[in-house]
Amino acid sequence: MHKFDEMCSTLPGDGQLQFQSQSQGGRSQLQIQGVRDHYKGYTQWLARQTQETMRARREEAEMIFRRVGITFAVYGAKDEEGAGTERLIPFDLIPRIIPANEWASMEKGLVQRVTALNRFLHDVYHEQDIIKAGIIPAEQILNNEQFRKEMMGVYVPHRIYSHIAGVDIVRAPNAKGEGEYYVLEDNLRVPSGVSYMLEDRKMMMRLFPDLFSSHRVAPVMHYPDLLLETLRASAQPGAPDPTVVVLTPGMYNSAYFEHAFLAQQMGVELVEGQDLFVKDRYVYMRTTRGPKRVDVIYRRVDDDFLDPSVFRPTSTLGCEGLVDAYRAGNVSICNAIGTGVADDKSIYPYVPKMIEFYLGEKPILNNVPTYMCRNKDDLGYTLANLKDLVVKEVHGAGGYGMLVGPAATQAEIEDFRKAIVANPAGYIAQPTLSLSTCPTFVESGIAPRHIDLRPFVLSGKEVQMVPGGLTRVALKEGSLVVNSSQGGGTKDTWILEV
Repeated sequence: MHKFDEMCSTLPGDGQLQFQSQSQGGRSQLQIQGVRDHYKGYTQWLARQTQETMRARREEAEMIFRRVGITFAVYGAKDEEGAGTERLIPFDLIPRIIPANEWASMEKGLVQRVTALNRFLHDVYHEQDIIKAGIIPAEQILNNEQFRKEMMGVYVPHRIYSHIAGVDIVRAPNAKGEGEYYVLEDNLRVPSGVSYMLEDRKMMMRLFPDLFSSHRVAPVMHYPDLLLETLRASAQPGAPDPTVVVLTPGMYNSAYFEHAFLAQQMGVELVEGQDLFVKDRYVYMRTTRGPKRVDVIYRRVDDDFLDPSVFRPTSTLGCEGLVDAYRAGNVSICNAIGTGVADDKSIYPYVPKMIEFYLGEKPILNNVPTYMCRNKDDLGYTLANLKDLVVKEVHGAGGYGMLVGPAATQAEIEDFRKAIVANPAGYIAQPTLSLSTCPTFVESGIAPRHIDLRPFVLSGKEVQMVPGGLTRVALKEGSLVVNSSQGGGTKDTWILEV
């Protein structure tokens, strides 16, 4: 029998689940102890399914995803002919279910956190009160490679810098042994994955319509409407009917499917840098009917590539003069240039203090305990306990630049030790959490796999989100790395309405 923390009543999970085919009739048998209330209805349904039925549904999902083109490019990976490879993100048939009361608390925590982060971003590009108060060392902000001096004093509507935030959350046991949600990472620049959240829901409704008639699952398909509302609200004053575009690096970007998907869902144009030009500090896009002024750019291009006249001069992905038009208040860019300074892993440990400083409140969602190797004591502890810790590069992403001590070889640990000693400020360390697991349909049947959750928080005239998010699952047994580039998959996330 297997243990499933999410489904069962305690953490680490002592509820037990078994899924196996009988020799006669191909029926499946599900044995569970201590199932949490919000999983009971689904568990009863799952017990009636055969493994053959589930495999057939999984094959159907893969066929549809391939037909639609829901893939992502893997940088550095090559096929037999030397071309870059595209992969299907594995989709798991078993949803992750969260009860309404847990979501309500999480939602309040997310609104609080993203509000404080936006206050922080406005502050560091204007008054810098948090530096003057001595809460964060000036050099950690001003010398951060994501800090953009070009944004100093620039007005942005409603003081919103990160209009679309993806906050990574994990559930793990707290000091009392109870399940608690922790923020693992803030993604404030160009967070991706929301298209998979929407496509996963669409697929589940197609494959298992009976489940949605018997469960009160909160809807998520209105996300594109909320996104468009948020983008339009970010327009500079004087744009009563703003024109919105999605700026993509192009079809070879790993998230191109998402860029095209969101543009299509919002009913706006998908453009590349070559489709835009600046005249008299206004931005225009080329159309078959002539130039059309652009008011809001939902950019999926990193800062460094946005404007070759300001940042990387060799970039062909952006538009020359864009920053000048932005600083003049003639176009809005979502997310704002320079938001990366707030989601850098070296700034993450200070977010609870930001919440208290800007909002005068205690954090609703806690951080994972974090050791900053730039501090002498934290460095000493980290080096002495590498085999038990997760160590991350402060600028790393996608599961790269990371050491999972308990799963690493001695050689990998020693390589990381040398790297940390050479550049302590470039690393943070965290304890290896007992991340919750969720039942997952793998080749051997149903087995526990570690998961996280990325809700997408939209900040416009108000902070809002659809109930749920993208649940990512580490498909390799025992793995804690959920990133798609590292072999992770996705699940539909159900928030049960009261």
